[in-house]
Amino acid sequence: MKKSFSTISSLILGTTLTASVASGATGELAKIMKNRGLSEVDVIRAAKTYNPTGVKDKYVVFSSGGQSGQIIVYGVPSMRILKYIAVFTPEPWQGYGYDKDSIDVLRQGNIRGREINWGDTHHPALSETDGKYDGKWLAINDKANPRIAIIDLADFETKQIVVNPVFKSDHGGAFFTPNSEHILEAAQYAAPFDNNYHPIEEYKESYRGGVTVWKFDPKIGRVVPNDSYTIEMPPYMQDLSDSGKGLSNGWGFTNSFNSEMYTGGIEVGMPPNEAGMSRNDTDYLHVYNWEKLYKLSKDPKNVKIVNDHKVIPMDVAVKNNALFLIPEPKSPHGVDVDPTGQYIVVCGKLDTHASVYDFKKIKKLIDNKEFVGKDPFGIPILDMKKSLHGQVELGLGPLHNQYSPVDGEIYTSLYVDSQVVKWNFKTLKVLDKENVHYNIGHLAGMEGKSADPQGEYIIALNKLAIDRFQNVGPLHPQNHQLIDISGKTMDLLVDMPLPLGEPHQAVAIRASKLHPHVRYEMGTNTKTGKQHVGKTLAGQERIERDGNHVKVYATLVRSHINPERITVNKGDRVTMYLTNLERAEDETHGFTVDHYNLHGSLEPGETIELDFTADIEGVFPYYCTEFCSALHLEMMGYLLVKDPNKKYESAQKIKMKSMTPDELKAEYDKTVAVNNATDAVIQSVVKFLKDNKYQDHKVVANLVTDAFDQYNQIPDQKKKADKAVKAGEMEKAILFENMIWQLMVKTADVGIRAKDALVRIIATEQSAAAARGEKTFAEGGCNGCHVIGKVSSGPDLTGVLQRHENGVDWVSRFILDPQSMYTDPYVKGMIDYFNLKMPNQHMNKEEVKDIIEYLKWVDENANLF
Repeated sequence: MKKSFSTISSLILGTTLTASVASGATGELAKIMKNRGLSEVDVIRAAKTYNPTGVKDKYVVFSSGGQSGQIIVYGVPSMRILKYIAVFTPEPWQGYGYDKDSIDVLRQGNIRGREINWGDTHHPALSETDGKYDGKWLAINDKANPRIAIIDLADFETKQIVVNPVFKSDHGGAFFTPNSEHILEAAQYAAPFDNNYHPIEEYKESYRGGVTVWKFDPKIGRVVPNDSYTIEMPPYMQDLSDSGKGLSNGWGFTNSFNSEMYTGGIEVGMPPNEAGMSRNDTDYLHVYNWEKLYKLSKDPKNVKIVNDHKVIPMDVAVKNNALFLIPEPKSPHGVDVDPTGQYIVVCGKLDTHASVYDFKKIKKLIDNKEFVGKDPFGIPILDMKKSLHGQVELGLGPLHNQYSPVDGEIYTSLYVDSQVVKWNFKTLKVLDKENVHYNIGHLAGMEGKSADPQGEYIIALNKLAIDRFQNVGPLHPQNHQLIDISGKTMDLLVDMPLPLGEPHQAVAIRASKLHPHVRYEMGTNTKTGKQHVGKTLAGQERIERDGNHVKVYATLVRSHINPERITVNKGDRVTMYLTNLERAEDETHGFTVDHYNLHGSLEPGETIELDFTADIEGVFPYYCTEFCSALHLEMMGYLLVKDPNKKYESAQKIKMKSMTPDELKAEYDKTVAVNNATDAVIQSVVKFLKDNKYQDHKVVANLVTDAFDQYNQIPDQKKKADKAVKAGEMEKAILFENMIWQLMVKTADVGIRAKDALVRIIATEQSAAAARGEKTFAEGGCNGCHVIGKVSSGPDLTGVLQRHENGVDWVSRFILDPQSMYTDPYVKGMIDYFNLKMPNQHMNKEEVKDIIEYLKWVDENANLF
């Protein structure tokens, strides 16, 4: 049937394309098809996955990254990779694991005091509301180091890592409950819950499996460890899990292997684990009422505390009718609850059948206490046949399942047969099979594990690629294959190589449900969602020293880093707070200091912290690592680390030794001229302060006192300089004048701060709108280029409303849509002069109105700036 359908499709498509070619409309297409050896079906498949530039995908897929410890994000149907989300492993492009804030997140994942900097991600899960994906949060487990991470889908960043305190590995996680109140995480390899040595001979007595039920707060997107608990289970090697929904809401289902409780010993002549752990015809499906157990965990009598974590013992769970076992096909892998919550499909890797359990039957057996016996740990066992809706033979190596919106329709991966099989779990009939390449593990449907599956596509997550792609060496990429399931039979559309670890599970969601930010509120710590302690706006840049701790408050905006020179002593602890002042979308800045193993990525509005010890002497350039503008290469500065125990001979001194008397006189005259110009600025500030009675304001007066403490040292240095000139010692005179310049710079710095403080005191009171406008001006990135009262990277905006006819309207239009005015003669002149174009800062009309009110306030007080 499959072959005949493909033939008919090819004939229809071929007829259509032939007609198009004959009409001359697709002559180029026919030529390309011939040159590349493409059939009509190939072209149609390509058209189904092609997105023209600017066209976005209907679905977004979140795939585990396996040994990379990350998550891979790509679109469907285009299969274009969109992002790698850094989770358990440092990722330098995003600065994850290199700036302090992300290091703090990574360090949440430390285990027993040890840093863990890699992970083996397996099963991502999307948060749910009423069993439907809501696009808010993403959770994923780390099998190698039993942990759960939480990713905020508002910005696709990891916010929390939680270590399981009793497991030594996990595989059956993460799985949200239908309203995201809890996350299920099942152990994989049984081990003692405590952290002590226990000989393998004590396996049955001391080794345990289990399921941790993590409390989750969906409002803030955080696991609440203190309100979580673990269900103790036998050492059967728990595997994958799923949470009930609808009819089975409040229940959880976890399968297992090694009901034999075999522990190997190949090194001493025993059969290997693969033989000993698969002798029994069946293993056990664990069925547990997590909702009831959660309530029981509130009572200390029902729990034991292990490693500061609540554990509900098996006997307590059994006593409260909350833990049961059902035989299932041996070595099972997938356990998947259907959209209604009534049916649970289990596939055994070593069985050709899929088993469909009926929760109504399971619940009836439990309510009637109809058991066929107990396991060695006293857990009641339900009759397998009485629990089943039925079984169907699918093929070799059935593993995982995804549901369709069609009633009863399900898709299952066949590992050994390298196929996807479509069948009906209600009628127990096989409907179609599609070959994949090769050895499929998981498969991902479009919201296919939710209460609202969408159909359309299935993705085969294949373990082997073999001959599918260009040879890149012995280590091949993984192969994700997109399959169209919208027709009566499946149609494989395209292969996608994935070269980042071995992806296991993937989940897909409609893109329309995702609403990520394009920028942050100014000064946001993206790891906490709160304002960063180091938030710095333009004009607030500074360097502070407290003993040997130097704090640098810096900003980045196209195309400069402020400050551009930072001098510290060898051995100083340096804390750099960096804020990206941009508001334009996609204007990310990166930051590094050469040789110091630091990197930060700052999205618009983000503040990060870099912490390091300046432990090597020298000069180290720092720069923006993200190409951000035509002047990107100029966006740099220097970290200068000097040894306080060394005496350095000035390069200027060395230079002066080789200078002629005339050259020395010229150097002296130049230095004096610079000092005179600097002093003129200082005197203008002093006049402003005196004219406006600075002494009446204590805060300002204190700053002025500090400024004069520096300035009053100048006369003594000037006497020494003049004396040296009279003695003909020009080298000394130049050095004394340089000292004067240093004192003047310090004076000017404090004096200008005093002036700014005085302006705020004596200026007319701001209206509420003007105050909001000033905040928007600062946090919206405007003052990254515009400094009121000064020409900076952009023109001074004092009086800007009077420079243009209908100035309020002109300025408003320019802020809202600067691109539309680039050809305006005045704007063009400014662009040519400053070599910068004003970006769109994405202000709304209310924000622009407030900025206009702020500029009016500036004009009212223009004499003060």
